[in-house]
Amino acid sequence: VNGAVRCSDREAVEMAQHLIRNDGLFVGSSAAVNCVGAAKVARSLGPGSVVVTILCDGGHRHLSKFHSPAYLAGVDLTPRATGSDLSFLE
Repeated sequence: VNGAVRCSDREAVEMAQHLIRNDGLFVGSSAAVNCVGAAKVARSLGPGSVVVTILCDGGHRHLSKFHSPAYLAGVDLTPRATGSDLSFLE
C-alpha cells in the first residue's frame, strides 16, 4: 500500500447513486468507497492514466440503510447530485 484516500459518508452515498443513475451498477457501501478513491486518484494522476478498483459488494445487502431514502434522510445524507459529473467529490 502506497497511501490512502479519505472518503466521506456523503461522497460514498453520492457515488452509489451516481453509479446507479449513470452506469446501472447497484453497489454497496464498500464498492462506492472504492470508486470514490479511484476517482480521486485518477484526478490526481491526470489524463491518460489508468486506475483499477474492485466493486466488492452489491447493493442488495444494503437496502435497510445505505440505499434507504428514509434512513438517509434521518442522518442528513439524502443524495443531492443529479447529473453525470463527479462534482460531489471533495
